[in-house]
Amino acid sequence: MADKVSIVIDAGHGGQDPGAVFQGREEKTDTLRLALAVGQILTENGMDVSYTRVTDRYHTPGEKAEMANYQDSDYFLSIHRNAMPVPGTASGIQTLIYDNGGAAQLMASEINKKLTEMGWKDLGVMERPGLIVLRKTKMPAVLVEAGFLDHEQDNRFFDQNFQKVAQAIADGILEAVKLEADGPAYYQIQVGAYKNRQEAERLAEQLKEEEYPAFLVAEDGWFKVRVGAYLNLDHAAWMEKTLRAAGYPTFMVKEREK
Repeated sequence: MADKVSIVIDAGHGGQDPGAVFQGREEKTDTLRLALAVGQILTENGMDVSYTRVTDRYHTPGEKAEMANYQDSDYFLSIHRNAMPVPGTASGIQTLIYDNGGAAQLMASEINKKLTEMGWKDLGVMERPGLIVLRKTKMPAVLVEAGFLDHEQDNRFFDQNFQKVAQAIADGILEAVKLEADGPAYYQIQVGAYKNRQEAERLAEQLKEEEYPAFLVAEDGWFKVRVGAYLNLDHAAWMEKTLRAAGYPTFMVKEREK
């Protein structure tokens, strides 16, 4: 087997920095419990896990990024809980990345998918290039906001399903690692499938005349007309929206490099 995949897990805040505080509850405590629980699951699944802290101590965001870079790990995960200026006005999970595309977006999307499947409201994957732990780390880095600390229902769900939350985050990471190992995914937009090659070629030529990057795929006895091959899911979604607006029936296909 190849070398173990490594990850540094950061429990947000710590020491004199409690993070968000609500009714005596401190973010730094929740994040440490969750970081250790996620790390244990990943270790049991064969990953090499290290931490920025395992006790209640403080490191600056820059120091945390330096720790991860020194470890030369494959991935970096920072765990937080969210909060709003007005308590109780937002609910759900969110994952932050430096910018869209690549392994970080894939991992963030898989984590959100697993958390949503277990019952959280999904607030999406967001770009946050200003966050030091995302900007200064040299490896794909994601920051998970595991519900809102200032929302009573989120706290109740977090507490009642704590191990499931940890498992969902770990499962998202493991799935992303597996997908990365299988090779990059390309998103293509399919606009037609024909038994007759000439019909498929006519549609492909029409699309090319309209300056779409169309091509044919011969598969399972069908000639499929597709447009584009995008590593970035957002770019593929934009193309699909454009084709639909032009009147073409579409659906997105995910292919892996052979």
